[in-house]
Amino acid sequence: MPVNRNALIRYKTIDNCLQNHYRTWTLEDLIDACSDALYEYEGIDKGISKRTIQMDIQMMRSEKLGYNAPIVVYDNKYYKYDVPDYSITNTPLSEQDLRVMSEAVEVLRQFKSFSCFSNMTAIVSRLEDHVTSVKLKTIPVIDFEKNENLKGLEYLDAIYHAIVEKQVLLLEYRSFKAHSANSLIFNPYLLKEYRNRWFVFGVIKKDKMLRNLALDRIHSLVVATNEQFLENTFFDPATFFDDLVGVTKDINSKTEKVRFLASREETPYIQTKPIHKSQQLIERLESGSAIFEINVVINQELQREFFGFAEGIQVLEPQHLADFMRMKLESAAHSYKHEL
Repeated sequence: MPVNRNALIRYKTIDNCLQNHYRTWTLEDLIDACSDALYEYEGIDKGISKRTIQMDIQMMRSEKLGYNAPIVVYDNKYYKYDVPDYSITNTPLSEQDLRVMSEAVEVLRQFKSFSCFSNMTAIVSRLEDHVTSVKLKTIPVIDFEKNENLKGLEYLDAIYHAIVEKQVLLLEYRSFKAHSANSLIFNPYLLKEYRNRWFVFGVIKKDKMLRNLALDRIHSLVVATNEQFLENTFFDPATFFDDLVGVTKDINSKTEKVRFLASREETPYIQTKPIHKSQQLIERLESGSAIFEINVVINQELQREFFGFAEGIQVLEPQHLADFMRMKLESAAHSYKHEL
C-alpha cells in the first residue's frame, strides 16, 4: 500500500508524541502536533480533521504497514502506547523490508567513515521511506545533514574499533582552552554525535575521570598496545544522557528543575519540538504564552538552546540560571550599542 509523504509525517509525529510518557495526549493534542509538523515540513496550514487522525491511528494499529502499534485509550480521553518502549521505528523487518534493503545503501553511506558498514549483509534497519537505488541512476530522495569537511572524522573508525576491541588509545589532543596539544592515554567507551559533531566518552589514565573529547580537537591517534584497558565502571551509556541536552555532563552533576516562560509565538514550536523529553506544560496563560518545566542537568548546551530563542523564552527558575541568562543577554545588548 503506497503511503504519501504527509501520512508518513503524521505517523511519525503521533509516534513521537506517544513515546513521550511525561505528558498525556488527547486526540486534539495529536491533531495540533500533526498540524504543526505538516506546517513546518511541508508548509501546509489548512489544518487536519479529527477523522484523518483517527484513521491514522487505526492504520498504525493495523498490520497493513507492519506497525501493529499498541495504541490504547484510557479514561475515555487519552492515548498512549500500552508497551512503554514501543516505537514504529523499532518494528521487526518484513520480507518486503528485506527485498528493498539494497536500496538502503545510499542511506548507510552516511556512515562511510566506519569500515564495519562496508558489509551490508549484517545491517538490520527499517526504512521509513524507500531510498532510490543507486543502480537506477536517479536523484537521491533523502538528504541527511552532514559536514564532510569537519575535522576529526578520519578518526571515527579507529576509535570505533578501539571501543569494540577494548584498546587503549594514545592521543594528541588540544582543548579549546589549551595553547598546545597534550598527550593523553585514553580508554574509550562510547562515540556520541550531537548536532553533526562527534565526541568520544572515556577515561584518561592519569586521573581516571570520565571525559568527553571532541574528535575535531584530536591531532593524532594510535593504539597504545602496551597499556592495559580499563573497563567501564564509570557510567551507563544507556541512561547517562536521559537528563541531558547535548553532551556536557560531569559524573557528579545533579538534575535540576528548570521552568521557563515561552512567548505566544514560540509556544507552538516548543510544544511540537520539546527542548527535552521530560518537558511538561505547567500553565497556559491568557496571552497565549505558556510556562514549561524540564528536569535536566544545566550545561552550556542547554544555555545555548535558550539563547537561540532570544526574547522568546524567559527562564523563571532556578534563580542562578535566570541570573546567568540575564547577565549574558544584557552583555549582548550592550555590545550592539557601540558602533563597529
